[in-house]
Amino acid sequence: MRFREDFRELRSPNLRGIGYPDPLDLLQAENISKHYGGVAALRNAHFTLGAGEVHALMGENGAGKSTLAKIIAGSIRADAGTILVDGQPAQIASPLDAQRFGIGIIYQELDLFPHLTSGENIVIGNLHFHEGRFVSPRKIEEFCRPFFEQVGLDCKTSKMAGELSIGQMQLLAIARALSMNARIILMDEPTSSLFDDSVDTLFRLIAGLKQRGVSIVYVSHKMNEIFRICDRVTVLRDGETIGTRAIGQTGAEELIRMMVARELKTGAARPKLEQSAEVALSVAHLSTDKLHDVSFELRHGEVLGVAGLVGSGRSELGAALYGLDRRSSGEIRLRGKLIAPRSARDAIRLGIGLLPEDRKLEGLMMQMSVVENSTLAVLDRLQSLGFIGAGRENARVKPLFDELALKCASYSASVGSLSGGNQQKVLFAKCLLADPDVLFLDDPTRGIDVGAKEDIYQIIAKLASSGKAVIFVSSELPELLRCCDRIMVLKEGRVTATYDAAAVTQEKIMASAS
Repeated sequence: MRFREDFRELRSPNLRGIGYPDPLDLLQAENISKHYGGVAALRNAHFTLGAGEVHALMGENGAGKSTLAKIIAGSIRADAGTILVDGQPAQIASPLDAQRFGIGIIYQELDLFPHLTSGENIVIGNLHFHEGRFVSPRKIEEFCRPFFEQVGLDCKTSKMAGELSIGQMQLLAIARALSMNARIILMDEPTSSLFDDSVDTLFRLIAGLKQRGVSIVYVSHKMNEIFRICDRVTVLRDGETIGTRAIGQTGAEELIRMMVARELKTGAARPKLEQSAEVALSVAHLSTDKLHDVSFELRHGEVLGVAGLVGSGRSELGAALYGLDRRSSGEIRLRGKLIAPRSARDAIRLGIGLLPEDRKLEGLMMQMSVVENSTLAVLDRLQSLGFIGAGRENARVKPLFDELALKCASYSASVGSLSGGNQQKVLFAKCLLADPDVLFLDDPTRGIDVGAKEDIYQIIAKLASSGKAVIFVSSELPELLRCCDRIMVLKEGRVTATYDAAAVTQEKIMASAS
């Protein structure tokens, strides 16, 4: 379906009769500052967006990218600074204000209502959905279906949002932004859970929007995406704007230097270690509601990659191994012993660790502190006479946090106050503290900057070197090829192929996945 040829007038007198201005005047953010307690998230940051421009916003975790995007979108208020839309000061105190100015956002932590239908998530609060006196499923379907088709979301509008996979939820959020006819769309890590085919669909959508004068603020850590679709890039570091570059006049090395203020030495592919003859994990004919006759072996010291499209069963495999999804048939053996974990507690006790795909819903308690989240799975190992001392907890987590380069005001800060990337590091620490024999990592680098990714790649390599068996799920094929010994491909819950990572191409993996 083609995009709408006209942009309907939004319900704000400030926008009536205004066409697209000079490119540098569409959106300006000047001297934006924001503090959380004693921590400065932004310090006099500035950013300019042109009409029909795709402008990347980059920086390490905690640099202030998402904070700046949320201020522009009205979800949080700046302590100081000015935002101008069409050259005029814009008072954006809420997401509804932002919508009236033609601004929409797709959050990294998706703000969907899981207990509403997919269609209801599109129309709720949408100024462009004219429901009349009654709202019927038919009206919702008529309004939403074109946007579902644009993003390639293959589900009914009556399906509950909470029943969708994380990748499908991301597509739903993109469809919602498109339904609001926004002139400016902020995308915060929009491809973090999408596989290559869905990413291509998104990029085609962005190209179509750009041709019609819509501007995109594209927050991402993925260099290949930045150089593929963006016109300019602005780099933030420690809450300050370091500079803006035209994509055709810069390179990855310069952007990394701007982001980290140092030379970043990226490692080569992990050397393939001599694998132990001992099988750590054996899965035979495993079936659940979403998996069908899955069989594989994983040896000590091996990293097994898992690839597949959205809905292929990648995350469901971890849920089955971790005792979260009920098995209908098949068996699991750990170190040769038949096991049947029925809960996360069982899995941890047996020696299986899981880093879930959605840290906010499945991995972390957002109101609890950094250290409390990290030690949740090992409290019984830290207690003495029924008590757990803060000093003992801190001593246990500090080496891991140092290795992960965690940025936080203190270990007692709530994990909800951290950037998305630093939240992911806390989740990684929580998983590693349990010291499992088999570790299932479900998209562990999602929302992580280039420097932190290198840290995690090295940690995965160290885990394998120490004899741990690692299952590494990722939507990014290059990191699977780099970090893994073998790559198993899933499609519709079935294993379609298993490859030696050193001898397979991305194209061959995609062919097996699709």
